[in-house]
Amino acid sequence: MNHTVALTIDGRPRTVQVEANPPLLYVLRELGFRGPKFGCGLAQCGACTVILNGAAVRSCVLPVTALAGKSVRTLDGLSANGVPHAVQQAFIDEQAALCGYCTNGWIMTAVAQLEANPRVSDEELRTMWSGLKCRCGAHLAMLRAARRAADAMVTAGATGSPRRTPP
Repeated sequence: MNHTVALTIDGRPRTVQVEANPPLLYVLRELGFRGPKFGCGLAQCGACTVILNGAAVRSCVLPVTALAGKSVRTLDGLSANGVPHAVQQAFIDEQAALCGYCTNGWIMTAVAQLEANPRVSDEELRTMWSGLKCRCGAHLAMLRAARRAADAMVTAGATGSPRRTPP
């Protein structure tokens, strides 16, 4: 059965035609988005994380037909006009990615949390990432990056998102 789903991805309205009801991750990858990755397929590792209406969610188990009218943000759409989001910049500055495969989940989860409340403790940062997996062992660098981004966002009094120009 064919479905037409209208949603917003990275600030742009999209209409997708799908057969059956694939997970959002499959649709995003088919559309060319490279931030979210297939990891476990069971919502346990976080490599597929996107932000849905402000909350970090696992796109590998999220049926795309349930997203009509919703807003999805991906790692691909965080930077604007070549300027990285504060969390992305902090990950760069702290060299917080080793192999980089899981980085999407860590960044997207941090963005959702820090945009909601950048005044977080290190314990809250650890808790927000408790369901994510990284086999490279970059955890301390990622924690430093999140702290750096949170501090920058508090200082700037902003969400960490660079100023966007209309499409």
